[in-house]
Amino acid sequence: MLREDESAMICDLAETYGILDYKALPVGLLATLCCGLKENSRIKMKLLGMKVSMETILLASIVDKLSFLVWSKTKDAEEGINQPDSIVRILTCHTNERQILSFATEEEFEAAKARAQGRL
Repeated sequence: MLREDESAMICDLAETYGILDYKALPVGLLATLCCGLKENSRIKMKLLGMKVSMETILLASIVDKLSFLVWSKTKDAEEGINQPDSIVRILTCHTNERQILSFATEEEFEAAKARAQGRL
């Protein structure tokens, strides 16, 4: 944890245990306290490569499902347009990733192009 992000670990120890000088603790105790940090602590999230907490992802998932259910009862859903964006996807995906689409026919391509341009 120290090697990954000392500042994050210091903040987590101060927030969770009120420890401002971790170097004054015995190594065994420090290791125990670090292992006891919650899953949403800065250092544990960084070690796991998470940008948002699991709680946030679960809440966003609930909103996504509710938005989809509401949308599914609309005229837009019948026409297959204006489906709500997924908050989970926005929170967990890299914004610079590009979506790759493929089409079997020219007509499919033209229809998708028209939807993207808002003409359908």
